[in-house]
Amino acid sequence: MTRFPSHAHLASWAGVSPGNHESAGKRKAGRSTHGNKWLKAALVEAALAASKAKGSYLKARYQRLVSRRGKKRAALAVGHTILIIAYHIIKEQCVFLELGADFFDRLNEQHLINRLTKRINALGYKVDIEKLPMAA
Repeated sequence: MTRFPSHAHLASWAGVSPGNHESAGKRKAGRSTHGNKWLKAALVEAALAASKAKGSYLKARYQRLVSRRGKKRAALAVGHTILIIAYHIIKEQCVFLELGADFFDRLNEQHLINRLTKRINALGYKVDIEKLPMAA
């Protein structure tokens, strides 16, 4: 992995780095780089397979992105994530730690509580939030 100084260099070489087209302070549609078409295709295929796995971080990431960006761009973004994970596992000789499907919910719990409370209030119900004691 010494050939690539960072995971961003590897992602750019593979063709899965996000495009960036900005003009006059506005972010416009950016395309990903061309890169290695065989590796790029394998990463997208692996991303689509990972999007079907139950209870995985990669599925949660795919689901969050597909609602905003579409299936193909979400698959490319998850492929980018897989490549970054592989880079760090190989370079640092560490073990992969699955973050879980609820990682994004745990990341900012208060934001999730506020969003869901507003949605329930919009339906005409009143909600009182009370934290339950953790089960032993």
